[in-house]
Formats: sequence, C-alpha cells, structure tokens
Amino acid sequence: MNIETIKSSLNQVVINIVEWSTSPEFYAQCGLILLAIITAFTVTYILKKYFPILKDSPQQGYFYFLRKKIYQASYFLFPLLNIIALGVAVEASELIVQQTWLVRIAQSLAVVFMLYSIITRFIPNEFIKSLVKWIAIPIAVLQVFGWLDEVSAYLDTIDMQIGNIRISAYALARVIVVGLVLFWLGRVTNNTGQQVIRNIDSLEVGTREVFAKLFQVVLVVVIFILLLQSMGINLTALAVFGGALGVGLGFGLQAIASNFISGIIILLDRSITVGDYIELEDGQTGIIRELKMRSTTLETYDGKDIMVPNERFITTNFINWTHKNKKQRYSIEFQVAYSTDLQALFDLLREVVASHPQVLSGSEFPIEERPDAEIAGFGEHGVDILIEFWMEGIDDGKNRVGADLLLMIWNAFKEHNIEIPFPQREVRILNPSSGQDIK
Repeated sequence: MNIETIKSSLNQVVINIVEWSTSPEFYAQCGLILLAIITAFTVTYILKKYFPILKDSPQQGYFYFLRKKIYQASYFLFPLLNIIALGVAVEASELIVQQTWLVRIAQSLAVVFMLYSIITRFIPNEFIKSLVKWIAIPIAVLQVFGWLDEVSAYLDTIDMQIGNIRISAYALARVIVVGLVLFWLGRVTNNTGQQVIRNIDSLEVGTREVFAKLFQVVLVVVIFILLLQSMGINLTALAVFGGALGVGLGFGLQAIASNFISGIIILLDRSITVGDYIELEDGQTGIIRELKMRSTTLETYDGKDIMVPNERFITTNFINWTHKNKKQRYSIEFQVAYSTDLQALFDLLREVVASHPQVLSGSEFPIEERPDAEIAGFGEHGVDILIEFWMEGIDDGKNRVGADLLLMIWNAFKEHNIEIPFPQREVRILNPSSGQDIK
C-alpha cells in the first residue's frame, strides 16, 4: 500500500463524514439524542425534588436499610432514565428517518457510562476499578462502535511459534484478563464462602473448618481448570499426566496423604475440636488451638506448641478431658494426727473447699459433685484424709485451684491448731554403763 492509496482512503473517509454530518438524517438523530437527554434530566430533577426519599439522606428509623438503598440507587436514576429515553429515541428515529445507527451508539455509550458509575461508586477495591477503567470500558467502547472483532483479529495475527505451540498477542491478552478476573473472583469467593461457613452455628467448629478447607481446595481446582481452558490447553492430556503424577506422589508422599485423610476423618467424626484438652499416649498434654488438614496444634500451659500429625489421633490412644463435659473431678490427700476431731475436721474442710470461687458447690449441683472429705485409710503416722471436688476446666494454667486449696487448708489448720504429723524416731540406750556415746 503506497502513500497515494492511503491519502485516497483518508479523503474518502473525510468525504463520508462530511456527508453524514450534513445530512438531515444525522441532524434528526442528534435532535432525538438531545431530546432524550433533556427528558431524562428533567424527569430525574422532578423525582428528586418531590420525593424526599430520593432527595435527602435517610436518618435512622423504620426501614432504614431499605430507605438507604433506595437513596443510593437515586445516583443512577439519570443514567437509567437516559438509557430508557434513548431506547424510545431509537424507535422514533426508525419511524422518522429510517436510520438508527447514531442513536444506538449513544444508547450503548449511556450503558457504558452507567456501568462506570456503578463500579466507581459501589466497588471500593482499587484493583477492580482499574480493571474496569482500563479493560472493561475500552472493550465495551470497541463493541459499541463495532470494532471489537477487527481489533481481536488484528491481535491474533501478532504471534510467535514455540515448537508446536502458537502464542498470539490476542491469546496472551485474553489469558491475562481472564486470569486477573478469575484470581480476584477466587479470592472474594474464598473469603466470603469461608466466612459464611464459619458463621453456621448449627455446625461444630471442627466440621466448619473441614468444610471451609474443602471449599478452598475445590475453588482452587475450579479456577485452575478454567484458567487452563482459557489458555487452550487440552485437559485430556493433562488428565493423563496428572494421573501418572498422582501415582508417583502417592508412593512418595504416603505420610502426608495419610495425615490429610486423617484430618478429614477427625473433623467429620468430631472426636476432637478446638478448645479440647488432650492427653496423648506418651503423656504430652495441651489444649487444641488449631486444627489443620495435616496436623493439629496443642498449646501447653508453659507456652509451648506441640505439632501432632493427624494420623496419631487415628492410630493411637489419647484422652480427651473436656470434649463432652468441661467439669472435672480432682482430689487432695494428706494426713492429720490421730488425736484430731475428724467430724469437726470434715465440716471445716468442706467449708474451706466450697469457699473457692471455681469449685462447684451449692444446692444447685448434685450431691456427688459437691466438695467432700472422708477417711482414705490409717497410716503409720496419722489418719489419711481424702478431699474430692469438681470444677469447670482443667486444674492447671490459669485454673490453679489445687494449689489455692492447699494454701487455704494450711491456713485453716493453723487457725484451728490441727496438726499434720511427720515421722518421729525414738532412740533407746540399752546399755548405759558401757560408757560409749550414743549418737
């Protein structure tokens, strides 16, 4: 194509534009467009002036949420009425001048303007605003003027070949746009979905966690498949490759797979949950702070975290102290002298133990859960006394009830002169005349 041809084409375009801009049909369509805009503006002004719900921001009161939404929707009253008025103008132009191309372009631009208004006002995310401004709006404009197919075809001609794979500018732009949209939608859907699942009070914490994790995994797989399809990758070949890769990983990652499946089983059968106090088979204890798909975190009372593989909760024994019942029974044992008034002692001990704020006591509790004192046996140096009491939670960490009770009992014994016996030894001198010192 030489310079003369280009000049001739440009001249023809200019001539066509001049003919269009000076034709009666052009002026008629411009008049209809202007009339539609004025009509939409006038109706919007009247509605906002004579309907207080559209004029002033709503105050707190009845149906506040609904009134607020209606007031917010008033921002789009003019764009919406403008689109409707231009739709009427399209029909009028068809009847008057038998041409509607200019009015249809104006109506399409009005739709683009309304979309832009909605995005900029109701979506605070700057990424989405930029995506709409620089990608969605230009695509919509190209579609309005009928240039989208031509631009897409031109971008598809710009390509490069890597082996048997052809990569074009159009395919690359499509993957970038689709990828950005998919990742944003995935993040929003993941956050919203997990929040909804975790707010279902009818499900236990463990069940909510497993559904939240499974939702996340399924969402990632779906987004990955959609992205591959947008790239034009054959999913059949990918399935064969994934199957072979899965077999290899199955042999090499048996422990991880076992812990993953064990985590799902634990969360579904509800044998443990967050907040339970667990004692493992090897004697390690702690409160479950976090349940994950591969491991469980136990937090001990001395500030340490124990990472326990989920498989241990399936294949070994463990004690769950607080899963179904937070109340626990504890005991204290000591000796008193044989000369002690035991009946008075038992009354004193029950009163002292019941006075602790964390010990369950009172008529509202069953008699077997109230503090009790009794004889456990007769020892070599005194009477063995057993105290039993119930409390909410574990007697450790912030609930150091046992240590408090020992101090309270000690102070009560000092106040009432009750003796705690200790071993005594007698030394007899059998032959004092031998003159030897006895030590």
